Amino acid sequence: MSDKSPSEPKTLPPAAQRALAEAEARRQAAAKAQDEARPKEMQGPKGPEPTRYGDWERKGIASDF
Repeated sequence: MSDKSPSEPKTLPPAAQRALAEAEARRQAAAKAQDEARPKEMQGPKGPEPTRYGDWERKGIASDF
């Protein structure tokens, strides 16, 4: 049997901790870059993007075009 009880958390090696930190930093940088790349609409529709499902949706009515 093991000396550790199941409630004790596993400790990761330093290399794994660095890899997790780098991955999190990359995810945050990618999310920031995606937000900056998308231009803001000046007088666009309020609420969610109307063409988000490939159809134009307005007030609950969807129309294909």
